[in-house]
Amino acid sequence: MLVRNVADRIHRLAHADVNVYLIEDEDGVTLVDTGLPATFRRIGAALHDLGRTPADVRAVLLTHAHFDHAGSARRVYRTWGTPVYTHEGDRSPAAHPYRYKRERNPLTYPIRYPRALPVPVKMALAGALLVRGLNDITSMEAGTRLPVPGRPRVVFTPGHTLGHCALHLPERDAVISGDALVTLDPYTGGRGPRIVSGAATADSPMALQSLAELANTGARSVLPGHGEPWYEGIGSAVEIASRTGPS
Repeated sequence: MLVRNVADRIHRLAHADVNVYLIEDEDGVTLVDTGLPATFRRIGAALHDLGRTPADVRAVLLTHAHFDHAGSARRVYRTWGTPVYTHEGDRSPAAHPYRYKRERNPLTYPIRYPRALPVPVKMALAGALLVRGLNDITSMEAGTRLPVPGRPRVVFTPGHTLGHCALHLPERDAVISGDALVTLDPYTGGRGPRIVSGAATADSPMALQSLAELANTGARSVLPGHGEPWYEGIGSAVEIASRTGPS
């Protein structure tokens, strides 16, 4: 489902409990994350609803290269010719979507957290087991403002993955936090600001430390990779996430 203007000229496409964001300006559209394979057609429909076409998409920015966020990246790149950016630290999982560091065995989580079971089921139905990697990645560097629609600033927030980055749009008072901070943990079903559980996080202490980088943005609107946007400021979100801790 497409929700327009979750922040100024930033639109949210939610599918299988994964968020994709479309940043608009006069020069076109920046796509942040691509969801799962079945999300590809929904991205095309969202562009149509916005009066845009695939030719308007200037770049894909991956906050990180886990299969649920990079699941359509290869198809976008090959079908539309759109360059795909991620941090160099996530180049390997971009090419090999199922090879990434995690602290805990995800197969134990449905037993420990049965309320979360519908999430992986929805992801599987959206093609979570069919993601193909992409080698043709353009690196994005921490601290830079990218020359793409919205001109987001890259905020290095490792921990969930070793190359995870958030995207700060200061003129729009918003930060796209990816999975550095979410409001729905797909593995536990927990809601409210938090880091993602060790079932998909490489280093939880590092992820908690990276929350300070998010807090430094001072953004009012927080747009997470999973769950609903948070409009009470990044400071309060970080405080709650820090207090909630790892799972």
